[in-house]
Amino acid sequence: MAIWKSPATPKDINERLANWMAGNLGIVFTEVGDDYLKATMPLTHMTAQHMGFMHGGANVVLAETIANIASILCCEEGQTVVGLDINANHIRPGKSAVTAITKPVHIGRSTMVWEVKIYDEADKLTCISRFTGAVIPKPE
Repeated sequence: MAIWKSPATPKDINERLANWMAGNLGIVFTEVGDDYLKATMPLTHMTAQHMGFMHGGANVVLAETIANIASILCCEEGQTVVGLDINANHIRPGKSAVTAITKPVHIGRSTMVWEVKIYDEADKLTCISRFTGAVIPKPE
């Protein structure tokens, strides 16, 4: 059974983010499952650090983006989510485009917690992150 209160397609999400940081970094949502979201991010001059590996900060942007969108899709009408905390453990250097998958740890009335795992093109875990968001009234 799907957890989403505001269902969306990858196309809907990508159009929403096109002109913001996520779109500028090439983050593309590819899948909306019953209890997870999946998105990709290319390895380019915009996402790499000086040695050519995926920048840790780019991983964090990907993790916060996918977890925040997942949180918003779980909100009641009139609510949204803003980030309270995010952490990331970089497991190995990213040498290719990456794919992130987020799943909920906790979906509450005032906070949400999401785990994000990021994999390289060889399907090796490169980063694991945890996002905590605060549920707030949607600004008018």
